[in-house]
Amino acid sequence: MGLVVLLATAGGVTAQPSASLPQQQARAQAVLAQVQELDSRLSHAIEAYNAANLKLSRLEHELERNQRHLVLAKQNLGTAEKRLADRIVAMYTAGESNSTVAVLLGAQSLNDLLDRIETTNRVSEQDAATLSQVIDYRAEVKRRSDELAKARAAQAQIVRTKASQRASIEGQLRERERLLAGIRSEIQRIQAEERRRSLAIAQRVRAQPPTNRGSATIGVAAATPDGSVVPPPGKYAGVVAIAMRYLGVPYKWGGEHPSTGFDCSGFTKFVFAQIGVSLPHYTGSQWQMGVPVARDQLEPGDLVFFNNLGHMGIYIGNNQFIHAPRTGDVVKISPMSGWYDQRYMGARRL
Repeated sequence: MGLVVLLATAGGVTAQPSASLPQQQARAQAVLAQVQELDSRLSHAIEAYNAANLKLSRLEHELERNQRHLVLAKQNLGTAEKRLADRIVAMYTAGESNSTVAVLLGAQSLNDLLDRIETTNRVSEQDAATLSQVIDYRAEVKRRSDELAKARAAQAQIVRTKASQRASIEGQLRERERLLAGIRSEIQRIQAEERRRSLAIAQRVRAQPPTNRGSATIGVAAATPDGSVVPPPGKYAGVVAIAMRYLGVPYKWGGEHPSTGFDCSGFTKFVFAQIGVSLPHYTGSQWQMGVPVARDQLEPGDLVFFNNLGHMGIYIGNNQFIHAPRTGDVVKISPMSGWYDQRYMGARRL
């Protein structure tokens, strides 16, 4: 359904102020359903942006490492070259065999010099080793320089990609705001109901004794005789209570801290960090961690994924999960039914 139809639908909510409350609610729900489809596409763009951020961070780390190694290689090269030059000068000034000095000074290149040294017995093994070091260090400097150039080029491309993704996301967010402009009061009512429901669930969960059964290590699945995989018992039910502390924190794409807001993978990253488990800020990477869990074996603390890795959250039990849903919303508890049931992808246990 196109933008014109969406805007017409949204506009219809405000064009008929005399419409009954059920009619207004029905129109609002229709617009919200369409906005949810927009959010579904938007979530993939946001996670692609997170993936680019993650790759950029790794590249920057590689750049820093290569730069340090390049500096060290250049220092080693300078030391080796000085040692070789000092040796040649010492041989010349000490009046050593003219033929030996001629071997050293008559070379056309470092490789030529090494060949000359290897074919004469008039220089020591130490001289040959020194020259070999010079050649090796020069080769390493060139290799490191080439690696840095390639990494910088890749980094520049990622920065350009990120800029394009950011522009696309911000454009979609403006589109979303236009769609929602006419149904603010209905959205506020729905969100107020969701907040009350989330807080009631959180209160019941907090009243239960903690069931976190393990330390901050990632579990290993066991294989059965028939070849199927049985996930290890859940260790991180305790993260549910931690996650509950952030109910009501606003959604912010790219966010990973309560002071600024969370997106879905930023929320799970932050929550698990509180118990010493490091997760990357990207659904695709978190999907690769831990072991898979069948839906009928879900336990509190498992990571649940939806919409072809466009969204994720933390399972809390009773077919419910806590998550940072979308722009304009807040961290809340939702049932894994309806839209989430239709787009459920799977779960991982850390």
